[in-house]
Amino acid sequence: MSVLSFRRGAVGVGAAAVLAATGTWVMWPAEVDEALWAEVRPVIEARVAADSRGDGPGETVPAWRARWFCRAEALELEEHAGEIRAGVNTLCIEYGVHDQTLVECGAGQYPQVVRLQRDAAADGGYRVVSREEPPDGEGYGPWTKAHFGVLARTSLHEPMPSAALESAARAHFSLPPDASVGDC
Repeated sequence: MSVLSFRRGAVGVGAAAVLAATGTWVMWPAEVDEALWAEVRPVIEARVAADSRGDGPGETVPAWRARWFCRAEALELEEHAGEIRAGVNTLCIEYGVHDQTLVECGAGQYPQVVRLQRDAAADGGYRVVSREEPPDGEGYGPWTKAHFGVLARTSLHEPMPSAALESAARAHFSLPPDASVGDC
């Protein structure tokens, strides 16, 4: 075996090791500060729910007492210079009540970037200073690529469970825990 062959082999093994290590790192989920997430999650979910609107029957039939329920999952969370940037995936479902049945009137799952600042006077100790979401259509892909890392973008395609939102809606509307769910 010549020296040149040995060097090529060593370079190949070294490159394979780097790729393997990088691949392993890329597959691991990003670390999210769970304590910080526990503090900001209720503020984010309340803001997203307050800003949710739809064009379904829940918005136009007052007798259904429809309301939006939202949950967020942290994909990226970082704090820098007193500002928190939360890259989140959100699920919002509009529930109402019709004949003692929980009805789902509208829903949407989409990513958002929420920026917060500490504010002792605000409910929860934080206030939302900005909230961005992707445009519909062709702008969705470029927006998510510009605002989220590779790992976070992969998570955006996974459906979020709605069981917790259904439970919260049943409790809010004073329905039994096993009340059926129908469509508006």
